[in-house]
Amino acid sequence: MGLADQQCIPCRGGVPPLAPERARALLAELDDGWSLNDAGHLWRQYEFPNFATAMAFANSVGEIAEREGHHPDLHVGWGFCGVEIWTHKIGGLTDSDFYLAAKADRAFHA
Repeated sequence: MGLADQQCIPCRGGVPPLAPERARALLAELDDGWSLNDAGHLWRQYEFPNFATAMAFANSVGEIAEREGHHPDLHVGWGFCGVEIWTHKIGGLTDSDFYLAAKADRAFHA
């Protein structure tokens, strides 16, 4: 079962963020383009031919986020949608962040 097939688990706080080794291992399982930004959040910018397509993708990621109960920051502009993911409750990464990233990739390829 791949990352995109996993269910996001709501974080109630009180757990430590993923160890850097675990985060790097999960990052290697995602599509190319994902990285850890300076804040330690997952980041990927998807490219599109126009604003409407970028916005449609942002809406599809929003629908996924609602279903999963796990909400990324979306950065939308003409021809791009950036997706930034981390677990706000703990200020770091959990396995569920990588599940959501894989689901965004799946939506991009759909």
